[in-house]
Amino acid sequence: MITIAPLEPEDREAWENLFRAYVAFYERVSPQEVYDRAWREFRSGERMHALVARLDGELVGITHFLIHPSTSALTDVCYLQDLFTAPRARGKGVARELIAAVADWARSRGCDRVYWHTKETNATARRLYDQVAVNRGFIQYQLPL
Repeated sequence: MITIAPLEPEDREAWENLFRAYVAFYERVSPQEVYDRAWREFRSGERMHALVARLDGELVGITHFLIHPSTSALTDVCYLQDLFTAPRARGKGVARELIAAVADWARSRGCDRVYWHTKETNATARRLYDQVAVNRGFIQYQLPL
């Protein structure tokens, strides 16, 4: 059985392990300060938000998201920034449930939509994303500062 809930203080180690695996999946390395800051932000729940998924009581999935205004809509939008499921739990509906929970959360706060990015080569995730959302064909550019 999959359950979705906000982060709890006792989730710190399991959450950080999954977040580190997510960062590694995208071939990045983050210093400890990044994880500490994110944890503080998620626990305060003011600017950034997180939900976790448990499968039979074990924490196996995380999602991080935030709300921001939109220049082209009257309502705010929700950016689902990070989504990760432990490899042993993939294919069991964990990511689908996390996405649905973020959508419910955003809807309850009057958001117009939820959106996210993934790498073009992330075929496994894209199979799910193509089932639950619309790919509008945008390409992301970044300007490092």
